[in-house]
Amino acid sequence: MAAALFAAAGGAADLAAPERFAYGPGPSQFGELWLPQAGGPAPVVVMVHGGCWQSSYGLDLMHALSEDLRDAGIAVWNIEYRRLGEAGGGYPGTFADVAAAVDALRGLATQHPLNLAKAVAVGHSAGGHLALWAAARHRLPAGSAVAARDPLRLIGVMTLAGINDLAAYAADGPACGGASTIDRLVDAGSRPREQAYADTSPRALLPIGVPQIVTSGSRDGIVPAEFGRTYAAAAKAAGDRVEEITIPGADHFALIDPRSAVWRALRPKLLEMLH
Repeated sequence: MAAALFAAAGGAADLAAPERFAYGPGPSQFGELWLPQAGGPAPVVVMVHGGCWQSSYGLDLMHALSEDLRDAGIAVWNIEYRRLGEAGGGYPGTFADVAAAVDALRGLATQHPLNLAKAVAVGHSAGGHLALWAAARHRLPAGSAVAARDPLRLIGVMTLAGINDLAAYAADGPACGGASTIDRLVDAGSRPREQAYADTSPRALLPIGVPQIVTSGSRDGIVPAEFGRTYAAAAKAAGDRVEEITIPGADHFALIDPRSAVWRALRPKLLEMLH
């Protein structure tokens, strides 16, 4: 069921193609830059797709949302990354790729009108987890294999049905293969789980120190709204500024459908965070 839903949410082939840039040598180490027509440096959204961290799902899931934001005057860096099921996917590769993709904006900004002082991350489902993680990189333990000396700082995050707490989802998540998938993602087979979550799960990195909008649909059977509410409460308790939104009647994919009333309600909140 989850696979069918993800496939149904895939972007349409007739969208105007953005420009593709590699941030590494691997086939999944690239992003698509959607630039607005208006001149001057544009605020930037780092877009991170979901799909249970699996290689069978790609960044086309976020094409429609990327186009919508570009048309609103926002530059979108829609990133691909190594996922489970391909060489280098999981820890540390998936996390290293997301980090490298975010930091690649510094180079892109030398050639394109990007305002990196107004850069936020937006992620859906498993991509919500990675978007939050990207904003929390300055909190990574110094000895972590995915820690960086000078990570590009983001000014905010919006998670759309995000898997924001890996331990909680491994224990009770109803989809994505549950604990076995997350164990593969964080390499729990070769290091203790507590250590594995310490540099991979946003919940373990609190406080992140940037504003967060945590959104869920009340009818989401893949990442039920309770996961969003519980994470948001923990983030607030740690001192982060968090707005938690549960949208009545919304399922997992309404949050990334630019035609939906759900996105029309969320879009102004994202634009306010950017501006």
